[in-house]
Amino acid sequence: MTTANTAFSQFGFNKQIITAIKECGYETPTPVQQQAIPKILAGKQVIAIAHTGTGKTASYLLPLLKILGYPQSNEPRCLIVVPVHELCIQVQNAAASLALHTGLRIISVYGGGSIKTQREQLQAGCDFVIGTPGRLLELYKEGSLVFKKVKHLVIDEADKLLDMGFMPQLNKLFEVLPVKRQNLLFSATMNDKVKRLAENFIAFPEYLEIQQEQKTAPGVAQKIYAIPNFSSKAKFLIRFLNDENQAMNKVIVFCRTKAIAKRLSDELKLSFGTSAVRRIDGNMQQQARINAVQALNEGAVRILVATDIAARGLDIRNVTHVINFDVPLIYDDYIHRIGRTGRVFTKGESITYCTEADLWHWKKIEKLTGKKIPFTPLPGDFETEKTPYEEQQFMNRELDKQRRKDDPEYQGAFHEKKSSNKHKRILRR
Repeated sequence: MTTANTAFSQFGFNKQIITAIKECGYETPTPVQQQAIPKILAGKQVIAIAHTGTGKTASYLLPLLKILGYPQSNEPRCLIVVPVHELCIQVQNAAASLALHTGLRIISVYGGGSIKTQREQLQAGCDFVIGTPGRLLELYKEGSLVFKKVKHLVIDEADKLLDMGFMPQLNKLFEVLPVKRQNLLFSATMNDKVKRLAENFIAFPEYLEIQQEQKTAPGVAQKIYAIPNFSSKAKFLIRFLNDENQAMNKVIVFCRTKAIAKRLSDELKLSFGTSAVRRIDGNMQQQARINAVQALNEGAVRILVATDIAARGLDIRNVTHVINFDVPLIYDDYIHRIGRTGRVFTKGESITYCTEADLWHWKKIEKLTGKKIPFTPLPGDFETEKTPYEEQQFMNRELDKQRRKDDPEYQGAFHEKKSSNKHKRILRR
């Protein structure tokens, strides 16, 4: 077997970094690491597009650790910008592990964390700062964060940053950072927004696109079931979680809204106990979200119910299953959701529940991923629940909206019975 020492030594890393690589359990560089590391070491401007779970974080951390070498002065020389605090913590932990024997100082700053503590950490000195755009600008404007020595800028999860509306903050950061710097942009997808962002601050970049035809993580087995409503989905999920043959040891269940996530987590707690289930969504306090993720990571709980705030930026070890309780309406989020399992060289399984109103969105996800997944039949002894009137009316309105998008002349009145039966036949395939 190729060892970390021989596989990563091709990049000229020193003994301290090679030792940390080995301690982290890395054996061979992933494709994105193979391509990005030499270019970053050579000082190139890099745009790298690779799906989640492929080792993107280490592909920029390792060469930057080598370039920075050892602690210098008190002001940061490398700035890493990420969309959410969970990713801040993930990148900080990865950097701390890889920099363990170098003495390089790494801190993270993000909204919701103690700004007083962050000021004190900056005052004590650092080499790397990892942060969310709003908190970085806040600390800069008050004079606690100085950018004049920044020589390396990393924009990580660029597509998510733009989806969350951070373009104005990013442009402000570009204005106050030193002009002479190395720029690195990493993203799971390349869309028009990311292209415009890249054009704003990267001149003559080296463009890397890793396995673009394989948009979903190769280690993830994907299944989809046609299930008509919330009650049936919850009932089927509970049955699945009770099946000892499924080995569902660490499970993340993604829901479309905070209300659905709360309702589902309450039902799961009734079946499995409050100690087995945690929930995270955008309304929760930062520390509560951190504690929930940590509990799943450490095996203290078995099930984490989440909205798409957790689809990226989570680094939870050995997630066995991702359940898409709802089909996501932002189609890229499907890739990021299922990327929470089957990370790097491990295996995992994703299971999606699809209602009649979700089928239109699911077809678009299949087009995005380039992979058609046949519906798995429900077990013969499983009986679905009757859809409540209000839930059915909501789905009827959604079907009408979809048909109007496909056919502007469609008049609506919800949907004809014949057409509804057609959708149901498709879902039963």
